Amino acid sequence: MKFDTLRQGISFYENYGSVSGFDTRLYSTKERKSKGKISLKYCVCNKEGFRETPRLQSNCKKKRPITRMGCNVRITLKLINDQHNYIIFSIHEGHTHPLTTPNSVHHTKQSRNLTLAHKKYIIDNSCANIGATKSYRPMKEHMGGYQNMATSVTDFKNFKENQKAY
Repeated sequence: MKFDTLRQGISFYENYGSVSGFDTRLYSTKERKSKGKISLKYCVCNKEGFRETPRLQSNCKKKRPITRMGCNVRITLKLINDQHNYIIFSIHEGHTHPLTTPNSVHHTKQSRNLTLAHKKYIIDNSCANIGATKSYRPMKEHMGGYQNMATSVTDFKNFKENQKAY
């Protein structure tokens, strides 16, 4: 496959991942020294590799769950020399973890997003001294349940925390 820009290739892989039931992340880049253009870009499954340092020290406030499973799924996008397009240079498939089912794929991190209506609802409730969790519950009922929400209560909380800085 050929893409006009690197961003189009990355978007293609992100869309492929969300349809297939896994999240993606950008991994590594190789640049050409002479022109400063990105010659190779690696996109991987978000469960690729293992965590480098264990977070089991006693001074950690929050113990984070293990999310890396050693999955080797990746795609490599390569710059074509004579043209300024990118192609899929290599693909490695074969997940080492279960994929998300089609019914719950909207709960994956890349699929969750706050719409303008969600943001306005959070801000309006915040002005009325209603917290993020209490705002999420009526919104969930209004949308018809968790399965119809394109966001989580954590997204509501994070949005509110970001608004305090402004």
